[in-house]
Amino acid sequence: MTLNFKQLTIVFILIMGINEVYAQLGFSHEIGVIAGPVAFQSDFGVRSDFETNAGNTGIGIGIVHYINFAYRADCNCYSTDTFFNDHFKLRNEISWNKTKLNHFGEWVDRASTNINYAPLLHHTGTANNFDIGTQIEFFPKSIRSFQAFGYSFAPFVSLGVHFTSYNPSVETNFIDSNINNQNNFFQGWVDATNPNFNEDPFLFDGSGTAWSVVGSLGTRYKLTVLSDLMVDLRWQYFFNDKVDGLDHNLKSNKANDWLVWLNFGYIYYLD
Repeated sequence: MTLNFKQLTIVFILIMGINEVYAQLGFSHEIGVIAGPVAFQSDFGVRSDFETNAGNTGIGIGIVHYINFAYRADCNCYSTDTFFNDHFKLRNEISWNKTKLNHFGEWVDRASTNINYAPLLHHTGTANNFDIGTQIEFFPKSIRSFQAFGYSFAPFVSLGVHFTSYNPSVETNFIDSNINNQNNFFQGWVDATNPNFNEDPFLFDGSGTAWSVVGSLGTRYKLTVLSDLMVDLRWQYFFNDKVDGLDHNLKSNKANDWLVWLNFGYIYYLD
């Protein structure tokens, strides 16, 4: 996977700088692993279509690191009892996700009766993304009480920003001697009535970078004194429409690429 190391390094240094500030204040740390299914929403398929949502799914894995403001590692004691310290954690993450993409829904279903839609049956792609970023997590219940087994579940919501290095792939095995341009991809993207339609390419198989906003809803389950199980449902919206390798200019293309990721994780308290 091709990455833009210069930009990723800058983002990584910024995140590490934030972590260092909090580390100097003595706050404790947690580390964990996450994995789960990803549903990628893109220009493949049809918006709000069940087949598209169920078919274009992949897998994601990651490593997470938390700053725990409720506990101090330098004295093995609780920190100052403030609302922020007892209800917020800072989450840093490095993750990777990959999704095989196909066309589903109304337009590709026409291929059985109309040869013009046949290329959609043979056009496939792969979304391949490497993420690094930070989120702030809010726990409505007391973090201190959860750590002391006051209750078993600690629900949370989070919001943050991630930097993504994407490297999609696109291909087709459609062959028709009557279609010779654009490598036999769907001609509806080529033969639009707009005379300037072809000025911008609609296929992208190179690497690039994009910022994204990330929000999630989840909960932790207290497993032992020093470990938790976690599950969260993430929504990630990319400020780019090329992450999937396709960015056609039809009126139906109303949004950038985004994904939903159901995470299952294991968190261990380091201090």
